[in-house]
Amino acid sequence: MRTRLLVIVCTVWLQTLPCALAAERSVSVTIYADDLALIQDRRDVELKGGRQRLEFQDVSAQIRPETVSLTAADISIVEQNFDFDLLTPAKLMEKAVGQEVTIVRVNPATGAETREQAQVLATNGGVVLKIGQHIEVLRDDGLPVRVIFDKVPDNLRARPTLSVTVVGGHAGSRQATLSYLTPGLGWKADYVALYNEGDGKIDVQGWVTLSNSSGVNYDNAQTLLVAGSPALADAGTNRNNIYRAQPRATLQQAGTESGSHERLGDYYLYPLAERTTIANLQTKQVSFLDVHGVPAEHGYEYRNQWLGTAETPQSAKSIYSFSTSAHAGLGDQLPAGILRFYLRDKRGDPQFIGESRIDHTPMGSTLSLATGDAFDVKVRAVVEKRTRLSTFDWQSDMRYELTNALPRPVTVKLLQEGLWGDSRIKAESQKSTRRSAETAEWAVTVPANGKAGLTASFETRF
Repeated sequence: MRTRLLVIVCTVWLQTLPCALAAERSVSVTIYADDLALIQDRRDVELKGGRQRLEFQDVSAQIRPETVSLTAADISIVEQNFDFDLLTPAKLMEKAVGQEVTIVRVNPATGAETREQAQVLATNGGVVLKIGQHIEVLRDDGLPVRVIFDKVPDNLRARPTLSVTVVGGHAGSRQATLSYLTPGLGWKADYVALYNEGDGKIDVQGWVTLSNSSGVNYDNAQTLLVAGSPALADAGTNRNNIYRAQPRATLQQAGTESGSHERLGDYYLYPLAERTTIANLQTKQVSFLDVHGVPAEHGYEYRNQWLGTAETPQSAKSIYSFSTSAHAGLGDQLPAGILRFYLRDKRGDPQFIGESRIDHTPMGSTLSLATGDAFDVKVRAVVEKRTRLSTFDWQSDMRYELTNALPRPVTVKLLQEGLWGDSRIKAESQKSTRRSAETAEWAVTVPANGKAGLTASFETRF
């Protein structure tokens, strides 16, 4: 025997809410990039004077109750409760255990209705009823049956509801502001870059992508976006990730120019120009950056992480570099997000060539973004000889072989990493620069359809 609750049609006689709130309402939403939002909900409320309970419907289903603040003239808060047990046929049955309900059956042949009083005994995997002196299980047998409940349980709501018990000094209407933090609302920045190989220029468009999974709509909301990452007390560090390889850094040089956007402490604010409705389970995009003809460079980069031999040639990374400076750059600071690159093919159609994640970037910075592995530019690192100099000191003679199958010359930034401690370069066929104490860099030009080589000797500990 199969038992189902969902076949029951529930009819409910609704009761009046403890205190109806006036229709006047204004919502402001401040959205942070890490799945967090501050809601400021302004409503007109009617106070009776003395002690009473106010109910705020249409609050976030994920509200953090400990962050709730209610302000209004001449009131004080006694207690507050968040009721998130939502009204469904299954929940009505669960709350009715031990109570009496009315069972209405319809004769399929005549259409006649019969009504019986029943006590709900259990809802564990099905509905068990006591009708008179016998026990009955509601089942999916195709016969029309419905259940009538006398009322909605006090803690069951059609929508998420915050109830606040207050003491008011005098009766009358006044504006109240309900503020709270909630997850389920977030935003991210997405960028589209179109690179013109002919003139070495890039067009960049930035989009704000809003998402709402908080369980409620925010109608005609004044919306403010915060670029930054406020600290949260319960946001712990995953120590298991400390020793994992870190992604390639995209910010090559941090800028020192001031942007024109409004600041809040150490964050930037991006207000939407017009009020907007952020519907539940909706994604919305708004443009915030559109810049054309910014100078950009296309090059290649290869990183050798340790003084070892590569069994086969490895692809260099395809790199695009540009500035966010007000002079010959994007002229703006960039919230963290993903930048997607496109190139036009011979037919003039833009084609996707890769993407790269960027961090919060000040104006005046230099970005160097990798879009993927180069097809035609390869590098192979080879240990030609390794010599023990003393108990702990070694000399490694390295050779780097670079090949280029493109019909034009290219420059490859060759980086040798892992030069820790007292490591030093004893000899090199081309002068290097030290990007850091642990990394040496060479700019190697490889001719069209040709090869280039580089040699270097390193003295290292161990």
